[in-house]
Amino acid sequence: MSTIEAFSKPEVELIQVAGDDVAIARAAWISTGTDEREKDTDRIKGLLNYLMEKRHGTPFEHAWATIRIEADLASFYEHHRHRIQSFNEESGRYSALRPIFYVPADDRPLVNIGTSARPKMAPADPELHAWFVDDLFEGYEYAYKKYETYLDKGIAKEAARWILPVGIKKSMYASTNLRGWLHFLSLRTNEEWSTYQGHPQYEIEQVAKRIEDLLTEQFPLVMELWNKHGRVAP
Repeated sequence: MSTIEAFSKPEVELIQVAGDDVAIARAAWISTGTDEREKDTDRIKGLLNYLMEKRHGTPFEHAWATIRIEADLASFYEHHRHRIQSFNEESGRYSALRPIFYVPADDRPLVNIGTSARPKMAPADPELHAWFVDDLFEGYEYAYKKYETYLDKGIAKEAARWILPVGIKKSMYASTNLRGWLHFLSLRTNEEWSTYQGHPQYEIEQVAKRIEDLLTEQFPLVMELWNKHGRVAP
């Protein structure tokens, strides 16, 4: 039997990016017939601020990014709800899935003190948290052992994978334009200054925060102004 590995944090990597703050400004200026090519930072920032404030969103669609994500399958289910993105995911039909599974870190709240419709998560008692992690890992070991048994007996990968839980680690490419990424971040993060409070699950929020860091490096003015205007996508 393969040795089961555990992970508690997603991995997020920028694969490729097109455009920058200047490109978005140029896309907006073309509507006036000027197609400005200047790089006056104050003028560009002023225009981007106007676009963000008035929610003129189409110029932000002229920049895009492809991001590689490794996370638990349950987070992928939530990510795929954003249908404006393009996805290519590690296939369990064509290759054996890796024996790597998600376990919650000590600071991951585990107890719902809200409702089923509006969860509010609180930390578990340390003893309960430790028991849950141990028991979860035991379940992973059992499921993956069964998975390998099925493969050894000749069961096709696409059928053998049915035994595997949503905690298994998978990888995917996700691509969309910057406007689409801003919509994703507005729903999958929750900051005090957000105009609309999101209520994301902990794991997908960890993915989103890392994506936000990457986009801030590539589009510093846009991300600054997005925060200024309440983290609402234009």
